[in-house]
Amino acid sequence: MPDTDTDATATATPPPAGRKRLVTGPGVLLVWFYGVITVGAVSRSIYQISTEFDRAPLAYSLSAAAALVYAFITYSLVRGGEAARKAALICCAAELTGVLVVGAWTLARPDAFPDATVWSDFGMGYLFIPVILPITGMLWLRAKR
Repeated sequence: MPDTDTDATATATPPPAGRKRLVTGPGVLLVWFYGVITVGAVSRSIYQISTEFDRAPLAYSLSAAAALVYAFITYSLVRGGEAARKAALICCAAELTGVLVVGAWTLARPDAFPDATVWSDFGMGYLFIPVILPITGMLWLRAKR
């Protein structure tokens, strides 16, 4: 008769040595939000850059940069481990800085942005998720330390 405890543990796949899972509990929701906003930002920036780049090159380039940051954070959260946690934490801080700088810039000089970016008006076009998400991400990543 096979030992069921041994069989169950043999089939479970533990995370690689030294890599702590970041996507547990509420972290799954965080990854989901980052994944959704990544798809939205990538889709928007690809469309805008390929069809209307000459109309607002700064805005569309900033949207593409935001998409890359979101994609990297999503990847880091899924990858797990201390190095990925630190990289995601740094990127969340950069994301928050970008949202605050671009958000303030779009309010102070709206003529500089003939079209909106993901971070325009502090992410108002995305229900302010771009300003809430990095704060939530940094809190989560610090708690997973």
